[in-house]
Amino acid sequence: MTAGGATHVVDVQHRYAFVLLGSVQTTLIFTLAAIAVPLPLIGREFGLQRADLILLSASYGLTFAGLLLFGGRLADRFGGRRTLAVGLLLFAAASAAAPFAPGIGALLAARLAQGAGAALVAPAAMAVLRTVFRSPAAYGRAMATWGGLSVLGATAGNLLSGVILSWLSWRWTFVVPLVVAVTSLALAPRLLPHTAPNRGRTLDLPGALLATTGITLASYGLVVTDVRPWSSTGVLVPLLGGAVLLAAFLYAERHARDPLLPIRFLLDRRRALALTAIALSACGTAMTFVVLSLHLQQTRDWSPLQTSAAFVPFAVALIASGRAAGPLVIRYGAGAVTTAGLGTGAAGLAFLASTGLHAHTPYVYGLLPGLVLLSAGTAASFGGAAVLATAGVPPQQTGLAGGVLNSAMELGPTVLFALLLTLGGDALSLAATGSALAVAAFLNHRTD
Repeated sequence: MTAGGATHVVDVQHRYAFVLLGSVQTTLIFTLAAIAVPLPLIGREFGLQRADLILLSASYGLTFAGLLLFGGRLADRFGGRRTLAVGLLLFAAASAAAPFAPGIGALLAARLAQGAGAALVAPAAMAVLRTVFRSPAAYGRAMATWGGLSVLGATAGNLLSGVILSWLSWRWTFVVPLVVAVTSLALAPRLLPHTAPNRGRTLDLPGALLATTGITLASYGLVVTDVRPWSSTGVLVPLLGGAVLLAAFLYAERHARDPLLPIRFLLDRRRALALTAIALSACGTAMTFVVLSLHLQQTRDWSPLQTSAAFVPFAVALIASGRAAGPLVIRYGAGAVTTAGLGTGAAGLAFLASTGLHAHTPYVYGLLPGLVLLSAGTAASFGGAAVLATAGVPPQQTGLAGGVLNSAMELGPTVLFALLLTLGGDALSLAATGSALAVAAFLNHRTD
C-alpha cells in the first residue's frame, strides 16, 4: 500500500471514530432534553404533582452534573475506552429499564442511573478523542466540531420527542439512547483505539465524595425553587449544605497529593473564559427551548409535533454553523470565533425578548430570526470555547477537561432557571443577553 493510501485509510478510521464518539455525546444531551415535551403526559399517567415532575425532569442532570468530575478522573486513571464501556453499559441498562417503569419511583431511579452512566461516558469520550487525534492541530479541529454536538443533541431531543409523541407513547423516547448505547458498545472495540490506564495516578475519593455530594445538593436546592420559596427549609438546607461541602472540597483539593480538580487547572485565564462562555451559551439555549415550548403549546395551543417543527430552522442553522466553526477557528482563532458566537447568540436572545412572545407574534418574522441567530451563535461559541477549554491540556488530564467542560454546560442552565423563577422571564432574558455581551467584549480584548 502506498503512503497516500495508508494516510487515506487512517483518515477514514479517524472519521468513523469521531462519528461514533460524536453520536454518543449527542445522545447524552438528547436524553437530557427529550423528557421535557412528554413530561405533562407522564404526570397525567402517574398522577404526579408539580414537585414530582420537577424532580423527574432534574433527576438525570443531578447525577450527570454531580459525578462528572469523578467520571473524568476515572477516565484518566483507568483509560478512556474502558471507562466509556462501563458508562455505556450502565446507560444502556437504565435506558432499557425506563420504558417499563410502572410508576414514578422506578422511572426516577432509571433517570438517575442514566445520568450516572452519562457522567462516565462524556469525559471518557473526550479522552478517547484525544487518542484518536494525537496532533494538536487535528485535535483542535475535532474539538471545534465537538463543541456544537451538545446543542445539536438538545435540539434533537426537542424535535424527536414531539414526533414520537404524535404517534407513539412517551416510553418510546428511551429507545433512541438505548439503540445508540448498544450500537456504540458493539462498534467501540473495532473503531476506537485502546487507551492505556495511568497506574501512577491515584483516585481522590474524599474529594470525589465532597464534590459529588456538594454539586448534587446545591443543584437540587436550585431546582426546587420552582415549587418552594427561597427562604424555605427545603431550599436553604440543600443550598447551604452544598455550599459548605463545595467549600470543603476546594480546601481539601489544595492539600491533596493528587487532587480530583487541581485548582490551577481552573486558573488558566482562557480556560476560565471558555467555561463561562459555555455556561452562558447553554443558558441561552436551554431558556429558549423551555420558554418557547411553553409559549407555543400553552399560549398558542400548538401540538407537540407543531412545536417540534418550529425548531427545525434552529437545527438547520445549528448544523451549518457547527460545520463552519472548525475552518473559522483555524483561520481566525478560537477566541475570535467564541466572541462572534456569543455576540450573535446575544443578538438572537435580544430579538426574542423584544418580541414579547405574545399570542399574535408572527412566527416567520417575529420568532424565526431570533431562533436562527441564537442557534448560529451558540454553535460558534461552543466550538470556539471547546478549543479554548482544552488547549494546552496534557493527555493525562483530558478526562478531567471533559468533566469540567460538561459540568459548565450542565450547571449553567440549572442556575439560570433558579434565577428565572425569581426574577421573571423578561428580566432574565435581558440579564442573560447583557452577560453574554459582556463576556464577548472581554474575550475580544483578552484572547488575541
